[in-house]
Amino acid sequence: MASTTRPSSSPPVPCPRSEAEPVLTVRYFAGARAAASGTSSEMVEAAHLDELIQVLVDRHGERLALVLKAASFLVDGLSCHDRAAALPEGVTVDILPPFAGG
Repeated sequence: MASTTRPSSSPPVPCPRSEAEPVLTVRYFAGARAAASGTSSEMVEAAHLDELIQVLVDRHGERLALVLKAASFLVDGLSCHDRAAALPEGVTVDILPPFAGG
């Protein structure tokens, strides 16, 4: 009787990426937090704001996409309007939707 060998049940090893995206922290405020289903912060891999926005919309849906169209972005506390500018490893991106009032 031939014995059957089963493959190991150890978890798969992830494939290395050729070009790693920077890992950054995203923090949501006010309506952005609500549109992200109550998420206050999360880690994301993205090279620039346009890519970050696409990753967040893919994760959280069209409701967040609407907020992001009008939101302001702070990168380590500084306003960022250039959505193609590189995001360095380890930065914090704050997403601030428009606020009512004054």
